[in-house]
Amino acid sequence: MRALDAALHPRDGVAVFNRVYLAVTEAVDGYVDTGRFADPHAAITLDVRFARRYLDAVEAVADERLPPACWRPLFQFRRHPGVRPLQFALAGINAHIGHDLALAVVDTCRTLGCAPAELEDEFDTVGDLLVSLEERIREDLMPGPDLLQIADPLTHLLGSWSLDRARDATWTAARALWALRDFPDVAEEFTARLDTAVGFAGRMLLTPLAEPGSRP
Repeated sequence: MRALDAALHPRDGVAVFNRVYLAVTEAVDGYVDTGRFADPHAAITLDVRFARRYLDAVEAVADERLPPACWRPLFQFRRHPGVRPLQFALAGINAHIGHDLALAVVDTCRTLGCAPAELEDEFDTVGDLLVSLEERIREDLMPGPDLLQIADPLTHLLGSWSLDRARDATWTAARALWALRDFPDVAEEFTARLDTAVGFAGRMLLTPLAEPGSRP
């Protein structure tokens, strides 16, 4: 992630999300070092499986292969001049939380030989960290003075998406996928539909907008 940060143009939409995710990863490391996780080994395993799915999407695009559907809007619109930095950040969070985290929970359960319920504390701690960072991200990247934000279409667009709701849906999806582990055909179809649905939400988050104060 640090190598990507150094290689990408700062305004590149992938770079915007990458900076956010790098901050998340560093914060998780800090939580591990200070004993904030009940099971540090489980937390590290989940963190690594989680990050790997984002890096796999980056590598797929670099190799001219299609990434998962949830990531395609971000890569498609990464240089669009009408998309604001906050949109890029939240579209990446949407893809990574809405799709990748559910699969990472299942990957971790298989690796550690446990059920999702045994990872719930780690999942909740990471989720709480993400919520706190999302609030900071919105404050840092929301453009314009406060008086203009009410009229800014970005305010209305982003009001339709919630990390808390996405996190709750992800936990349900992870439990469903675990329950379907003995039915691979159904699990594969469920995963594909989850991927598509999260990608659709990401495309909406990346709707190009006029700059604050400009004429439509």
